Amino acid sequence: MLALVAVSSARIQLESPISVPGSWTLTGPAEPEQTTSVYFFLSHPTGSVQKLEETLLAVSDPRSPSYGKHLSNDELRAMMFNPEADATLHAWLATHNVTETSPTLVGDMVKASITAAQAEAMFETKMNLYTRQFQSATHKVLRATSYTIPEELASAVTIIGDIIHFPAEPRTPIVVGAEADKTGRKLLGGGGGGSGKWANGCTGTGGTSCKGLVEPSVLRTRYSLPKGPSSPANNSAVAVAEFQGQYYKDSDVSKFSTACGTTVTVAKNHGKNEDSAGIESELDVEYIGAITAPIPLAVWYQAEYSLLDWIKSVASDSDPAYIHSVSYGNDEVQQTSTAYMESVNTQLMQIGAKGISILFASGDQGVWGRSGHGSKFNPDFPGGSPYVTTVGGTDFATDDIGDETAWSSGGGGFSNTFPRPSWQDASVKAYLADSSADLPPQSYYNASGRGYPDVAALGGQKAPYCVATSGRFTGVAGTSASCPVVAGVFGLLNDHRLSNNKSPLGFLNPFIYQNAAAFNDVTSGKNNAGLGNGFTAVKGWDAATGNGTPDYAKLLAAVKSLP
Repeated sequence: MLALVAVSSARIQLESPISVPGSWTLTGPAEPEQTTSVYFFLSHPTGSVQKLEETLLAVSDPRSPSYGKHLSNDELRAMMFNPEADATLHAWLATHNVTETSPTLVGDMVKASITAAQAEAMFETKMNLYTRQFQSATHKVLRATSYTIPEELASAVTIIGDIIHFPAEPRTPIVVGAEADKTGRKLLGGGGGGSGKWANGCTGTGGTSCKGLVEPSVLRTRYSLPKGPSSPANNSAVAVAEFQGQYYKDSDVSKFSTACGTTVTVAKNHGKNEDSAGIESELDVEYIGAITAPIPLAVWYQAEYSLLDWIKSVASDSDPAYIHSVSYGNDEVQQTSTAYMESVNTQLMQIGAKGISILFASGDQGVWGRSGHGSKFNPDFPGGSPYVTTVGGTDFATDDIGDETAWSSGGGGFSNTFPRPSWQDASVKAYLADSSADLPPQSYYNASGRGYPDVAALGGQKAPYCVATSGRFTGVAGTSASCPVVAGVFGLLNDHRLSNNKSPLGFLNPFIYQNAAAFNDVTSGKNNAGLGNGFTAVKGWDAATGNGTPDYAKLLAAVKSLP
């Protein structure tokens, strides 16, 4: 973590001041009564974070006698909650008349709604209003560029989230085709446009536009997928997260279902759906739903991409889905501090220790990330976190359903912040020692860091996914397609375990690396986004496609052998 910096005899600086990201425009000072949400990360009992990590690995490792013995919220609270820190925080909040607070069920992360006037007094800072235009919407946030806390609070609070942390850049779906709509995105005209030579499985009304594209029957063929269970387990569910005005239209989802011979429905919305077409959201909903139906599907909404708000929502739900797919992220260098990322990791560990699987897309800019081409690669966060399963992207190697190759723009690489975890040590060492890997110069990456992605799935632009949106079919590419597909595969596997009265799979990575043979190895392609250096896909794990793409039949056999 960052060392605390005393900026006066009575104030402590938890994080260094930041520069405003170039995409945000300063509109002016915040009005005193304008409100914003901030997140207080409480300090933990001595040694509890290390104990949490040890527990997470024990309950997630199939070779451990503790495998599957996930913790309850009460057990995590007993381990992680610091009542003295909580009392100190709430006493301080009371002095500033802050009353709207909401903790996670574990209690070590507290969301507070405060006014700009309160924030300026609490953190001795200046709150401003910033805006950013994205398509037809204007996004607004209240933010500071620095903050401090009283010295007496520093023993209780480690980080204040979303006071200086600007929302990530909106994920712009890669929409492939020859015709532009009013937003300037490229859409497919009638008759498809993908390169695939396979028979079109979307033969219902409107489905002819899916010809040559990836659609549910292509995924079922390539990944040996069954139809969803006739009757899902009582506590089986999957979820996707959506941000920044990404909603879905029931009519689009119905159109997709009719055309492609499936039945996709959303069982629960966390947050309000606006019944408005969002390509990103409809991609997620239609494809995780096509794979897992009739397993209940939940959609979690946040107005802005706040990783903390999503974590807070999941960690505050007493009955969350066991599988969560998130197609959003940003670069490590775009986070406010290492301490911020470590605080996020502690929350991710807690979620995993409860038996919840979290999958993040690896990004769509290859090794260069959103920060762009330069003298070093830009690893992703949370994709580079050791406590999530990260999903990269592939293309078919030919125009037929068969072997895959690394998508050149699929994110992958090595964290500059987090060391290589034990569960991937042997796989990554083998990759780094492989003479056929044609590794980039070591100055571009941290070879001792956590390597990602862990797995991959189709997501490239050669044969995009056929998505029903705005009443028509559109080709969409990206790891935001790959991620819900892999999440759907594990949703089916999870349902099998739950139906047999076994624990959910939980944190997936130890299982994945111990069962690499259950994935389709990808041995060609490079994720350089067309710009010089990148990582080459080779036999075994690699930093372009991880362990490869899922083979459900082999994975099911591996799952059946678990305790």
